[in-house]
Amino acid sequence: MKLRAIILPLFICCCLVAAAARPERTLDNPGSAREPYYTGYYFKIDEAGDTVPVFALRGITVFPKLKFKNKKEEKFYWRTVRDVKLTLPYAKLIAETLIETYEYIETFPTKKEREEYLKRMEKSLFEQYKPVLKRFSRRQAKVLIKLIQRETNQSSYDIIRAFLGSFRAGFWQGFGKLFGVSLKADYNPSSDREDAIIERIACGVEEGTIR
Repeated sequence: MKLRAIILPLFICCCLVAAAARPERTLDNPGSAREPYYTGYYFKIDEAGDTVPVFALRGITVFPKLKFKNKKEEKFYWRTVRDVKLTLPYAKLIAETLIETYEYIETFPTKKEREEYLKRMEKSLFEQYKPVLKRFSRRQAKVLIKLIQRETNQSSYDIIRAFLGSFRAGFWQGFGKLFGVSLKADYNPSSDREDAIIERIACGVEEGTIR
């Protein structure tokens, strides 16, 4: 069995579960989706009655200068740049699905109708993303799982368990472990060096300093 056997169901399950999970658009609430940046400008009338422009600029995250101890570290960094650039859009898609689809799912009056809708959605997602996801490596699958937690503040295992139940979550966890991929993987950039590198790169991609 090829690695895509776990990546495709993982991605589809996360999308379906995210679509059915209640979004809370706050930064400090566990389980919420990452708040999107707003950039642009608008006009405001000040106390003197004058109309003044107000500009909202994207924040820039400043990291210490990157130093490599050896060629191995440098190679690891650039490989991670490649993997984050590939997987970050899919992690963000899951977070966007969580935000945008919940209210629509809530309009279905019965569980049966919701399940039928999710089956159609699953088929559509499979057809749309299979050509790309089937080419993911094991390492890229691991990065995707970490970035899912970054964007949603939930592990892939917790997302699946919350909607599909502990049995199904345990099944996918066991299936993923056969390929060296854990749905319970934590994302701790403040304490884990590899996660810190992923966070640094993800911020750079979002801010346009890494292309």
